[in-house]
Amino acid sequence: MQWETVIGLEIHAQLSTRSKIFSGSATTFGAEPNTQASLVDLGMPGTLPVLNEEAVRMAVKFGLAIDAELGRTNVFARKNYFYPDLPKGYQTSQMDHPVVGKGHLDITLEDGTVKRIGITRAHLEEDAGKSLHEDFHGMSGIDLNRAGTPLLEIVSEPDIRSAKEAVAYVKAIHALVRYLGICDGNMAEGSLRCDCNVSVRPKGQEAFGTRAEIKNVNSFRFIEKAINHEIQRQIELIEDGGKVVQETRLYDPNKDETRSMRGKEEANDYRYFPCPDLLPVVLEDSFIEQVRGELPELPGEKRARFESQYGLSAYDASVLSASREMAEYFEQVQAACGDAKLAANWVMGELSSLLNKEDLEIEQSPVSAAQLGGMILRIKDNTISGKIAKMVFEALAAGEGDSADAVIEAKGLKQVTDSGAIEAMLDEVLAANAAQVEQYRASDEAKRAKMFGFFVGQAMKASKGKANPGQVNELLKKKLEG
Repeated sequence: MQWETVIGLEIHAQLSTRSKIFSGSATTFGAEPNTQASLVDLGMPGTLPVLNEEAVRMAVKFGLAIDAELGRTNVFARKNYFYPDLPKGYQTSQMDHPVVGKGHLDITLEDGTVKRIGITRAHLEEDAGKSLHEDFHGMSGIDLNRAGTPLLEIVSEPDIRSAKEAVAYVKAIHALVRYLGICDGNMAEGSLRCDCNVSVRPKGQEAFGTRAEIKNVNSFRFIEKAINHEIQRQIELIEDGGKVVQETRLYDPNKDETRSMRGKEEANDYRYFPCPDLLPVVLEDSFIEQVRGELPELPGEKRARFESQYGLSAYDASVLSASREMAEYFEQVQAACGDAKLAANWVMGELSSLLNKEDLEIEQSPVSAAQLGGMILRIKDNTISGKIAKMVFEALAAGEGDSADAVIEAKGLKQVTDSGAIEAMLDEVLAANAAQVEQYRASDEAKRAKMFGFFVGQAMKASKGKANPGQVNELLKKKLEG
């Protein structure tokens, strides 16, 4: 039987506000346990929440970026459940009247096609605390620093059909919230977490299968692996005569498997009702237009501009616009050297390789955009060759000079472009390889093409890589044909 996968994702983006959604407590990551939890966060009797306007502004910004309907009057509700790290006994969230309604986001798949993913809603809510199990023998610790941290829960339509599509969608959301400056996207710190709702159905069937939800997956790689494992588990279960039950599951990356946590709750299990402590939030046109005026150039717009303005390929433009920081770095390099294609090649090539190797973000690059742009200028004016440029780049990365010019001067790397000097060096190379010269001249065209590379290699070795490659090729060809 042929199976079709149906996936819907719930992404929790932690908003980059300085204080919590209903209290003045700080949201800084990594503080000592329970040092950033106020009486409001602890749910003490008599305390009242006060809504953080900045959280609403950020949610509206997201809604405008995905061309969504905005809830002009949105309501906070109490989602009731008991858990040790939820001292109030309920989570303040939004149910029937979210701040962001239906919208959409276009994603680019591996084959270059664009697919539109519907977004059902995005609602504001507070985070719960955190239960700590590792450091306590037979007990759990409770850290309420995270309790009350503002979250934007982004719920997709069940439009996703594979694990790879799911990753492409999460990456697109990740890039968007960072472009908007509403979430730092740090998945390792839990700033962006994903719940994956997965089901399978026979191809051609309209009705959805029973879904299982995989909770709190916090890396792109784990999202893909968790979904693929769950797809396989459900198919095997059905084909063996079993039934998929609606439940919440956990992905274990060490064992590469999902396992059951608990039965999946329905909305009525949470006994939602409007929060009596919070008035409905009314969005005025003037507020929405003010937020609209704060929107930056979005990833899709930037990608299109990179193609039209700089003549980059769709692939190059997509890679360079994947993050706001990468796009800004590239444009600074391009401005310094005036060559978009060379700038793109170096940013996507040597620079990205260095950052991956050192596990650094683009903001932490040891080579500044001005330094890289200055180095590319020296390639363009033939001061250095592409091969020598790699040596200069390595020196800049190691902090061996403030600029490409300083490194070239200090290491004596200036390219030899004096044709007389190059000719004299080539005469020595050919004299030292007289037998190969005779063999070359007696060979057919195909054999000559292979042997020519040998002579070029010997010439570059003799010049210690400093001879201009173009001139070497041109002069060498004349001498061998002569």
